[in-house]
Amino acid sequence: MKIVVLGAAAGGGLPQWNCGCRNCADARAGKLPVMTQSSIAVSADGETWAVLNASPDISAQLLRTPQLHPKSLRHTPIGAVVLTNGDIDHIAGLLTLREKTAFTLYATSAGMKITSSNSVFNVLDADLVGRETIHLDTPFEPVPGLRVTPFAVPGKVALFLEDEAALDLEAVGEQTVGLLLETEGRRAAYVPGCATVPDWLLDRLAGVDFLLFDGTVWENDDMARTGTGQKTGARMGHIALNGPEGSIARLAGLEARKMFVHINNTNPILQPDSAERAAVIAAGWEIAHDGMEILL
Repeated sequence: MKIVVLGAAAGGGLPQWNCGCRNCADARAGKLPVMTQSSIAVSADGETWAVLNASPDISAQLLRTPQLHPKSLRHTPIGAVVLTNGDIDHIAGLLTLREKTAFTLYATSAGMKITSSNSVFNVLDADLVGRETIHLDTPFEPVPGLRVTPFAVPGKVALFLEDEAALDLEAVGEQTVGLLLETEGRRAAYVPGCATVPDWLLDRLAGVDFLLFDGTVWENDDMARTGTGQKTGARMGHIALNGPEGSIARLAGLEARKMFVHINNTNPILQPDSAERAAVIAAGWEIAHDGMEILL
């Protein structure tokens, strides 16, 4: 299995356009690497690739990823785009992929409803871009040799679909999914958004060789600590890394290579000399960056 991290940041990227926090300022000054918004590409054969989530930054991501460059006049190695939820930072890139080239879009019924109910997504030519609804715990093969099984993880609906009167921040269903990725003999899981890690999710992740997991916030109140806002990680549908119920502690027993992705611009683990980053490394985790290549 071949994996390329196209974008390691959460929504807004690093630096975020309107943010002057330390991390964003350091990224503008070249002290920290710039990171684009969350997406990875996966392939079994290195020829045809599935892109998992279509970031608003997809043009820049494709430009710097030779594996995804056209090999003839009109061509793409991208055979599929698979969505884990309907967040803007996971669907907006679909509008860039409108230039009359075939691929297949895969999403749960909740995700497919977003793209079918908003006419702006009609720029994707229906004669060329197939739309396939995927179902929880039912495997499918988006590109040759890659088997993908979506599974529910706790998480809320996309921001633009929120109804404050009936908002469930830890709902379990089709609105937020993780993806089990399998090629012959290798298993990985991609979970860029997750609100909590209950025991049943630990059972689901047992036996994977590699885990890419939600690294949005270090503490639930990262934004308040940095003066950038009042929203908590929990309010955004993301579990904190730190603490007894945080992802580091909850996933400590998982025997797999583990890497944090979908990292918010305010997260202190982005600072190379921070105590928080040292704690992540000491716990056996890696921190993803744009352009990282993983071979399983």
